Amino acid sequence: MHNHAAEASLFKRRALFTFVCVLLLIGVLIGNLYHLQVTDYNDYTTRSNDNRIRVIPIAPSRGLIYDRTGKMLAENQPFYSLDVVPERVKDMPAMLDELNKIVPITDDEREDFLEALKFHRRFKPLTLKSRLTEEQVAEFSVNQFKFDGVSVEAGLDRFYPQGMLLTHVLGYVARINNRDRASLEKAGVWSDYAATNNMGKQGIEKFYEELLHGKPGHMEEEVNNLGRHIRTLKVEAPEPGQDIYLTIDLALQKKAVELLGGRRGSIVAIDPRDGGILAMVSSPSYDPNQFVHGITSKNYSELLNSPDRPLINRATQGQYAPASTIKPFMALMGLDDKVVTEKTRVWDPGFWQIPGVDRKYRDWKRWGHGWVDVYSAIVNSCDTYFYELAYKSGIDRISAFMGQFGFGQNTGVDIFEESSGNMPSRDWKKLKYNQPWYIGDTISIGIGQGYWTTTPLQLASAVTMLANKGQHFTPHLLKSIKDTTSKIDTPIDPQPPLILNEQRHWDVIAEAMRQTAVHSRFKDAPYTAAMKTGTAQVFSVAEDEKYDADTIDEKLRDNALIVAYAPFEHPKIVIAMVLENAGWGGANAGPLARELLDSYMLRDQWELTDAR
Repeated sequence: MHNHAAEASLFKRRALFTFVCVLLLIGVLIGNLYHLQVTDYNDYTTRSNDNRIRVIPIAPSRGLIYDRTGKMLAENQPFYSLDVVPERVKDMPAMLDELNKIVPITDDEREDFLEALKFHRRFKPLTLKSRLTEEQVAEFSVNQFKFDGVSVEAGLDRFYPQGMLLTHVLGYVARINNRDRASLEKAGVWSDYAATNNMGKQGIEKFYEELLHGKPGHMEEEVNNLGRHIRTLKVEAPEPGQDIYLTIDLALQKKAVELLGGRRGSIVAIDPRDGGILAMVSSPSYDPNQFVHGITSKNYSELLNSPDRPLINRATQGQYAPASTIKPFMALMGLDDKVVTEKTRVWDPGFWQIPGVDRKYRDWKRWGHGWVDVYSAIVNSCDTYFYELAYKSGIDRISAFMGQFGFGQNTGVDIFEESSGNMPSRDWKKLKYNQPWYIGDTISIGIGQGYWTTTPLQLASAVTMLANKGQHFTPHLLKSIKDTTSKIDTPIDPQPPLILNEQRHWDVIAEAMRQTAVHSRFKDAPYTAAMKTGTAQVFSVAEDEKYDADTIDEKLRDNALIVAYAPFEHPKIVIAMVLENAGWGGANAGPLARELLDSYMLRDQWELTDAR
């Protein structure tokens, strides 16, 4: 028999449980509805709007670059490109083949596009071909209906009107790669490049990227369910990059390039009154415009593998033995440390020997200079005098004193491509070669050879301290910044001056360099100048062997150097010049230095004559 009472009780319990479950589920449903309709209303409204509102970033125009007089060095020019949205192309190879019949696509362009496609988001446009001609734009526009996902886009791109004249100063912009993106993301500024394909890669373009780039804007447009434009809802204009003015004097830069004539070498000119770089030339150079839209693999390989190394900025990265150009510095050290005096004389028979050692260190003048003091030693570039001075001073004193002029250190110039050169010391040699320092090493250092290397910019910067009698400014390329309202000069960066034990020693060295100029290339100049030349050995010659430039490989010939400043009384320009494998400094670099200083010092006279 059934127990009706028990069954009724069980039914009630089950019904109650079911009812509670239903109530709980209804509660959850109401809670979710409240969550959707009230708590997250704004979030889902935004998501809904995103389905119909498309935000398109707008690239800012890059800041322009001028020389100190306002001449254009880097500008922006309009261009047209073919862009492809990969997800809208069903058969990419077939599309490229068909498109090639209308707009010619080179093998390199096709290969680069397909390679970039592997790492590209398929819903974002990717440039297939840049710099379309007006005829190509018109031809494609007529046939655009055949190519879904392909469009012509207009924009502004960098252009360097001076070509290869300022490549190593300005650098260039080029396409942002994965490494650049990682760097921008790390810096937290990747969102600023949402509409930008290029960024600064070298020189001023890279160093002042933050100033030049600007801030992107955006446009909000309403689209239908197919993603087609219906109407523009809002436009926020981008903030253009700031224009900058450099300390470069374009006329002087052109003259320096003309004087080098494509030969390997470098010329640096600095205004010693503020450290502004007037000219900075590295030769040979290359056209930076070819990097803007992507240099071909062939052309890049030619630059990379060229024996003349055009990609290297010789002005800041070329490391050369300073040779006799450092003799004024050595003499200043000897005077100030009382190793020698203004009247100390040394006998030069054409060689010098370490006491008790048979080896002879030859003077460049085989029969010698006779008795020489500090003045004649600098004027005649007497090696024997400086062998003796280096021997008495020792490497520790030399290294410490020369460090005060910045040798062996970066100058702080406002580009990233810079080498520090090498000011050798005992510790350096021990770390580098695990060898002790020998006295013979010191003797070579005394005439700017051996382990001592410097860059042309470093050498020019050091000479400004001689010209200014110890006052020094950080070499720089940026002169002023211009935004939408004003032009602001950048502050000068004076460094602590070098104070000698006796300040008159500056005058002794200056007078010796003035006499050097008077007895050489500047004896008939209408202005006063000071100078010192140098001839740096590229390879060692045996003690009894004679150097003969005609019988050795061209790349093993001596480097020719010169440093100079003018006018002597109140210097306003300092130059340093290195001509690779050109031979004797005075004979080869001297005439170029005179012509360069003439072009700067006599410019006002020539302009007045032309006006008449």
